[in-house]
Amino acid sequence: MSKPSTKPPPLPEALLADWWAPFAAHLAGERRCSAYTVRNYRQAFEDFHRWRQVTGLAGKKMDEISVREIRDFVIEAQRRYGRRTLHNHVSGLRALAKYWVRQGRLKRNPFIGVPLPKLEKRLPQFLTEEQMRRLLHGPQQLLENGGADAFTAWRDRLAMELLYGGGLRVSELVALNYGAIDFDDGVARVLGKGRKERLCPLGGVAMTVLKKFRDEHARATGATDPVLVTSKHARLSVREVQLLLKRYLALAGLPLDLTPHKLRHSYATHLLNAGADLRLVQELLGHAQLATTQIYTHVTVARLQEIYAKAHPRA
Repeated sequence: MSKPSTKPPPLPEALLADWWAPFAAHLAGERRCSAYTVRNYRQAFEDFHRWRQVTGLAGKKMDEISVREIRDFVIEAQRRYGRRTLHNHVSGLRALAKYWVRQGRLKRNPFIGVPLPKLEKRLPQFLTEEQMRRLLHGPQQLLENGGADAFTAWRDRLAMELLYGGGLRVSELVALNYGAIDFDDGVARVLGKGRKERLCPLGGVAMTVLKKFRDEHARATGATDPVLVTSKHARLSVREVQLLLKRYLALAGLPLDLTPHKLRHSYATHLLNAGADLRLVQELLGHAQLATTQIYTHVTVARLQEIYAKAHPRA
């Protein structure tokens, strides 16, 4: 006898079409949010709607729900989600309400000022410079021992060199076209979160690998053609980049749970360790707020303290 499904029933299609679909289109089109963010925000929307049904608040308009009632929702959600996920969910609901306030459908945003549990401070994971060297050598190693063909090896190395050399988000990486790259200056024009454009220096090594891949392995290099492609010359997906990275993490003996975003963390940390200005790194990363970039200073300070403890006679 099969066990009853614990999966909650789907929301009515009319509700999704009315309240969710326009906001989802806004997230993907205007704000250029990743599929991961859109998925998480939808989960938050569905959770909140089901909570309203259970608590008898489904008949209330969203902007009529009180701060106390929203606080009750947060307390109940804490039993099912970690603090960081809960913050992300409330952020998604706040963005949804803000969108509908702008559209004139809601009079107020009930999620503004909602008290949330304090987040624990987590330092970003990053690779050391030696670990990065081992990781980036992986494609060449596979090519030499017959574990990968030339196209795959150079494509994979290019993906990792661009993530690390340019500090790109993985979504920015797969969206990169040849027309966005200034091959003379070694700079890429990237459209990031919130449709904000920034210039990313890619570095000499990344540009050398890019030119070799373009000249020897690319089939199409027009302005709108993707830089990173599959063996069938279709645009590479985020998931494919995640999988290729795992292959080289395993080869380098590094933790397999490291994501492409950790190469961006490594990029920022290594810049600051070498003395780069924090505001410059903020601009290179495309962070809207300096506070987002400042988390990397904790890493560099920890590194300085480690060096001091080993080197100073009075330490």
